[in-house]
Amino acid sequence: MKYRRFGRTDWQVSEIGYGMWGMGGWTGSDDEESMAALQRAIDLGCNFFDTAWGYGEGHSEALLGRIVRNNPEKKLYTATKIPPKNRIWPSRRGFSLDDCFPPDHIEQYVHSSLKNAGLEKFDLMQFHVWEDHWMEDDRWAKKLDELRAEGLLDAVGISINRWEPWNGVRTVRSGLVDAVQVIYNIFDQNPEDELFPACEEMGVAIIARVPFDEGTLTGTLTLESSWPENDWRSTYFVPENLKSSVEHAEALRPLIPEGMTMAEMAMRFILNEERVNTIIPGMRKLKHVDTNIATSDAGSLPEELHAKLCQHRWDRGPTKWSQ
Repeated sequence: MKYRRFGRTDWQVSEIGYGMWGMGGWTGSDDEESMAALQRAIDLGCNFFDTAWGYGEGHSEALLGRIVRNNPEKKLYTATKIPPKNRIWPSRRGFSLDDCFPPDHIEQYVHSSLKNAGLEKFDLMQFHVWEDHWMEDDRWAKKLDELRAEGLLDAVGISINRWEPWNGVRTVRSGLVDAVQVIYNIFDQNPEDELFPACEEMGVAIIARVPFDEGTLTGTLTLESSWPENDWRSTYFVPENLKSSVEHAEALRPLIPEGMTMAEMAMRFILNEERVNTIIPGMRKLKHVDTNIATSDAGSLPEELHAKLCQHRWDRGPTKWSQ
């Protein structure tokens, strides 16, 4: 495992981190299997773990707390997210700070997440949705400064809405946040336009989420793929999205080098971007932990292949189903 400095902090985080959404109640999730996968990741050098209250209403946070207590001798960086008060993901332009993150709500959920995890503090506390116009109301920043002064968190971050990397640039440039979490992969290269340069200028850490485009870039989706009704993916991969996702993935197949999978190629594509500090794939099974973490040892892709993949940028905008 290789490590990268986390923005302007002195943290050295594993370039392959751990996304814990699937452990909050996705179809087929199992706590003991999840715990085994988390431990394998730690044994292989992973030290950055991202969860949220919204992942099973604290269930994923509880698993994170358990694995931290099981490894008292290791420094594991813990990140979680405050849910919006109105419980609407993603946020909308018309939402005010009071709709999503009034100060009393922020304080309530910082304490709730700490209780769920059984931790005294989180290394990184993030807002689970974000609107740049909330910069006009600094109550959120003042409240988090108070909670940080109490020793309940070390750093502050925002999680940027799907396909809206522009909707955080103003906040990054304000100097009020330490990290941004954004979708970045072979298809979603938009953050390179404005967001990444702003983060580089301000020393703000970048967490790349959804490296496999919700599964598209694993190369396993087909037009016949389906999920149980209560699985989030059943509402995301509606027919119009499933068809175009499969088509875009199939266009990549001729570029996959011999002996490499599409998933490995997708992960290593992100490693080429030096401004990304950590990638957080979801990993519920041991085999996924092994293959994803192995990409750090393999390193970034050859520049020629990376350049060809850059031509597969897919610019998308939010829709009713994109959440």
